[in-house]
Amino acid sequence: MKCDVCGVRKANIYQPHTGLRLCKECFMRNIVKRVKEELIKYKLIKPNEKVLLAISGGKDSFTLLDVMSKIHDTEKLVALTIIEGIHGYNRESEVCRIKKYVRERGVDHIVTSFKEYSGYTLDEYVKAADSKSLRISPCTFCGILRRRVINAYARELGMDKVATAHNLDDEVQTVLMNILRGDLIRLIQTHPKGPKLSKHFVRKVKPLRKIYEWETAVYAYFSGFEFQETECPFITTRPSLRAKLREYLYTLEKVSPGSLLNILNTIDELLGGVINDVVKHLPKELPLCIKCGEPTALNRKVCKFCELIDMIGLDTKRR
Repeated sequence: MKCDVCGVRKANIYQPHTGLRLCKECFMRNIVKRVKEELIKYKLIKPNEKVLLAISGGKDSFTLLDVMSKIHDTEKLVALTIIEGIHGYNRESEVCRIKKYVRERGVDHIVTSFKEYSGYTLDEYVKAADSKSLRISPCTFCGILRRRVINAYARELGMDKVATAHNLDDEVQTVLMNILRGDLIRLIQTHPKGPKLSKHFVRKVKPLRKIYEWETAVYAYFSGFEFQETECPFITTRPSLRAKLREYLYTLEKVSPGSLLNILNTIDELLGGVINDVVKHLPKELPLCIKCGEPTALNRKVCKFCELIDMIGLDTKRR
């Protein structure tokens, strides 16, 4: 069967949400085209802006790296890889492979770790919490620390934007989590034009937010990416609400292809009409944590990171 787009090459991938059968070349061009359209639609990244790419080493971040190196000046890109410190998961060979991919695309690369930034690995944070019988998800520690490290480097390097590799599946999970929790402020922040609540934050953009997870996997495979052999062990041993929603959404998409894209497009449209009204009622600046000096949530004196490390009793760095 021939490709539905070029009509010349053999089709070897089926795109359920469009019904198209595509060849390798047309599929990959489709991904790049959709990313560019998302960036242009919301004016997320200007041609002269410096962008920090959060590169973990998985299929999504590889796709982000490859696509951004094709559509943006590589001299204005810097890749940042963070080693969480999870036994059996962060291996030296995988970090070397990430370095190779980044170097091949002519992008500068920085490698750091939770240990280097805060004094402890993720495993050590989780162990300390467990020793006090605190039911804190490893994903909570990881998410907070990752965001803090990325923002700190972006700020210190003078970057204009931070680009993360969140795909469509990730974004819909986040939207539903915020709806279930009744968190309007966080829900609005998922919108591409959501407010930047502090001058201490470097604006985050998500170029892959309309690209399915399976599409990033196929794109990475077609590009010759060597897949990481292991998945984070905490996903299965300590499943979070996000992990549970992920399984439900897989089933929904299988039964009704295009559902995730429809959900996100609808939420984007609804939020786009209320963002300005909600922002009017927000303070121009978030308060700063009295312990570390970083922005914290409204009506809080201590940020979530400092609160957590005080709870588990670790004398960690607060920079």
